[in-house]
Amino acid sequence: MKILRDTDPFRVLFIDVETVPVAPVYDDMPAELKPFWDRKAGQISRDESTPGEMFERAGIYSEFGKIITISAGVLTRAGEGRGLRIKSFYGDNEKLLLEEFAGMVNSFSKGKEALLCAHNGKEFDFPFIARRMLINGLPVPAILDNAGKKPWEINLLDTMELWKFGDYKHYTSLALICTLLGIPTPKDDIDGSQVAGIYYNEGDIKRIALYCEKDVIALTRLFLRLRGDDIVDDSAIESVTGL
Repeated sequence: MKILRDTDPFRVLFIDVETVPVAPVYDDMPAELKPFWDRKAGQISRDESTPGEMFERAGIYSEFGKIITISAGVLTRAGEGRGLRIKSFYGDNEKLLLEEFAGMVNSFSKGKEALLCAHNGKEFDFPFIARRMLINGLPVPAILDNAGKKPWEINLLDTMELWKFGDYKHYTSLALICTLLGIPTPKDDIDGSQVAGIYYNEGDIKRIALYCEKDVIALTRLFLRLRGDDIVDDSAIESVTGL
């Protein structure tokens, strides 16, 4: 893909986020949000499900969910090949982890033209992060603040958009594309649908952060494969999160 071949891979920050509903159950959500969720649930329900029954889906909406983990990876030079260094920001304090992530983004992009890359990032990760920053009273990093920018001024890459080749009909998961292209993906015992339960019922946020980091590995490998490059070996991947 020409757009990727013309991109310096060392100035790309690969990210993935994990989100959960703003409260463990419908009855615990802030009272001022309930009427808005009731209306939203009525719009998205395809049956007679109540707003309470629909609440497990609240985590995919930035107005009714929150971020509990952001993992970010950068390619490094490792001998004649490439390595991958990953850092995760996670915890119960969403404002703090967003501040720390914003600090990383601003530092990474300082003095150079940096890009953010995510799978389905333009539909989910990028706007979700920006909205939650505003909700938490934080300034949105310039790279995510795209109001009024021309398309060629927006430094956001989306591997799902690249995979579509202009097709707008359906969503294709990161795992499926990696499987189709023969890209090894780290195996895990959980999937995205289990994140909220693990967070609220088990309190095992480190397990979620580890899962998020594995998605960053898969994302980076997909980016490299779409460029026509060799993927990063397991031996060249380093997490500095301390999980």
